[in-house]
Amino acid sequence: MMASDEGTPRMVEIAGYVREGANAYLKQQYKVVAVFFLVIVILLAISAYVLGVQSKFVPFAFLTGGFFSGLAGWFGMKTATWASSRTAAGAQKSLNQGLQVAFRSGAVMGLTVVGLGLLDITLWFGFLYWVWPKMVDAEYHMTLIDITVTMLCFGMGASSQALFARVGGGIFTKAADVGADLVGKVEQGIPEDDPRNPATIADNVGDNVGDVAGMGADLYESYCGSILATAALGVAAFSTPALLPDGMTSEIAQLKSLFLPMAIAGVGIFLSILGIYMVRTQEDATQKNLLAALGRGINLSTILVVVAAVVLAKWLMPAVEGTLIAGIPGVAFSVIVGLAAGWLIGKWTEYATSDEYAPTKNLAEQALTGPATIIIGGIADGMMSVWFPVIVVCGGTLAAFGFAAGWSNVNEVSHFALGLYGVGIAAVGMLSTLGITLATDAYGPIADNAGGNAEMSHLEPIVRQRTDALDSLGNTTAATGKGFAIGSAALTALALLAAYVEEVRVGFERWGEAVVKTVDEDGFYKVSAGFVVEKHGDEAHTYLFMPDDRRDERLK
Repeated sequence: MMASDEGTPRMVEIAGYVREGANAYLKQQYKVVAVFFLVIVILLAISAYVLGVQSKFVPFAFLTGGFFSGLAGWFGMKTATWASSRTAAGAQKSLNQGLQVAFRSGAVMGLTVVGLGLLDITLWFGFLYWVWPKMVDAEYHMTLIDITVTMLCFGMGASSQALFARVGGGIFTKAADVGADLVGKVEQGIPEDDPRNPATIADNVGDNVGDVAGMGADLYESYCGSILATAALGVAAFSTPALLPDGMTSEIAQLKSLFLPMAIAGVGIFLSILGIYMVRTQEDATQKNLLAALGRGINLSTILVVVAAVVLAKWLMPAVEGTLIAGIPGVAFSVIVGLAAGWLIGKWTEYATSDEYAPTKNLAEQALTGPATIIIGGIADGMMSVWFPVIVVCGGTLAAFGFAAGWSNVNEVSHFALGLYGVGIAAVGMLSTLGITLATDAYGPIADNAGGNAEMSHLEPIVRQRTDALDSLGNTTAATGKGFAIGSAALTALALLAAYVEEVRVGFERWGEAVVKTVDEDGFYKVSAGFVVEKHGDEAHTYLFMPDDRRDERLK
């Protein structure tokens, strides 16, 4: 991207104004975020080092999650602000050249998010599992359950950063957009992106800080959260011998289930790069042609990830009896369900927002009768359009659970954790092609800024026509990205909640086993209010219940 022609001095000057504004916003945002993180880290440090209720690594995991999330957004924003004038300059030559520059600049954002996310997860696991045990005595070694719980706090840091980036950036984006239109079109009667309107620069800044940096931080959190939650669920599922294949130890099974989501995410990065190079179009392309050009890259990456998921699941996932389909672990099909859900949400959003399809064409016709009808029609279409993604997410969740647990075992308590693991790995599957899907989303504001740059630089009308075509495509891809982000966030949130429940369950079981080792006779033993352990030979069963005075008397 940086090797591309930057355009005329006027184009460089305008891009510099936008870059300066975006840097000023991010600097102010990061000042506020730093204060928030300082307060939270102090509280976490007190919990870890004074009260001793959690791992000593939790404050550092929280910090690194927020840092890398912010870093991903910063890289994406810097790339977008450098790319706008280059996209306009590319559009001077051809539509395809403008598309190539804008899309590959957006790909920097997508690949930065997935690269930094997987790098941080890998470094944390490598340190806690391989390096830390060599530095301390055996009594301070961490189990795989402890490691995954600690790493989940890394996801909490990323979520906190995403909150500021997404909400703050979104408010700035819409305020600048509406403000620029009000003062320009309504009050002064001058066209959009006119250089006489200073708010135009703020509008272009908002596109970058909200739709690039904000979306990047949001999807970074979902990406990392899905991998970490799935890893935690896998470790919890194989913490007891009930699901272990013959001849396999619990630790080996836990490691295999922990590495599977990381492996799928890693392979997805390389396949996303392959898909990015498939995106190109011809000069006289229609909106449908441009959408098809992006679709080629996404579809290729998706199909290749399906093949990779089957191979990786066959290689890594423990072969649990009752979950195999034609000798392939059911979690492979859970990954495919996640990929299919993401693809369907994207296609539906494309249908609902592209000017090549009926919903948008009908809205355009309603505009002929006045602003009231198009406002009402737009709101109605927006509200009605959500039914399909909701059905896809709900159906995908059930299907992913059933494939992973085994359809004949969905009512078995022992397979419940494995089903939850399937839901988590469906989220990993949906986000495995994030490198290219986020590229299509970040492409939108770059194309929008390129159009503004072309208008303010007084380039030839053909350049503005090309950037308008790219911008129109960007509006659709931005909507697709939002649908994809919400769908993946729903699955990730469910996986994170399930991971929390499973970690609590495993913690109670370990507590009960520790209590049983201190007594000799079989029977029920009250450990605390609402928590009872049953000793039966060498086995321990834990029970949680609401306190009852008479039952408490019998258990004393």
